[in-house]
Amino acid sequence: MPKYYEDKEEDDRACAGVREDFKACLLQHDCVVKEGKKPSECLKEGHCKALQTSFFECKRSMLDTRSRFRGRKGY
Repeated sequence: MPKYYEDKEEDDRACAGVREDFKACLLQHDCVVKEGKKPSECLKEGHCKALQTSFFECKRSMLDTRSRFRGRKGY
């Protein structure tokens, strides 16, 4: 579920909820916090894989012509 804050700006871009959760997952992961690695390095190690897949599916559904009828995937 996306995390919403009262003092935050509204993001109207596509896949904003998945993007926000994916970003939060990476930045709060032990790989980044404790080990001091870059988020891109942690992605290569396979952290937050489910959210990465969800974000990819959401972005891919924007290009899919069938999404006109089904709607975008994600939240």
